[in-house]
Amino acid sequence: MLYPKDPEPMDYIIRPCEEKDLPELVTLCAAHAQYEKAEYSPEGKEEGLRNAIFGANKKLNCWMVEIDGKVEGFTSFTIDFSTWEAAPFLYMDCLYLSEVCRGKGIGTDIMERIRKVAKDKNCVNIQWQTPEYNAMAIKFYVGLGSIGKQKMRFFMEP
Repeated sequence: MLYPKDPEPMDYIIRPCEEKDLPELVTLCAAHAQYEKAEYSPEGKEEGLRNAIFGANKKLNCWMVEIDGKVEGFTSFTIDFSTWEAAPFLYMDCLYLSEVCRGKGIGTDIMERIRKVAKDKNCVNIQWQTPEYNAMAIKFYVGLGSIGKQKMRFFMEP
């Protein structure tokens, strides 16, 4: 019987987002939205991300995944505060890898780095979400030892 080969290791860099990455970040956000079957408009996103990541009142941390000089993924997160825990927690807003780099250990590396940040910031936990139908992501996250909790997320226009 033939067994599938383990994927070849991939050389990659996980680095902080730089201003020059913003056009590619917007493109990756669009790909992420498409992957999650969500609507997305790139209009105004580059400026909004510039302000959130690089502005005087920084709101968002963002790391880029680079392979052979090309950006192929990203993760973004914030440090928020839990009323119930009366302590900070890390909220991972996005983790997206292009198809070329899925299943290569890059996501695991990102999650280990996220854990380190959360520990360094004295966070009580790390939180994130993924659509119920994203079986590949759910399998990945459960494999890391995380626990899923069912909640309904609501959206309302201001």
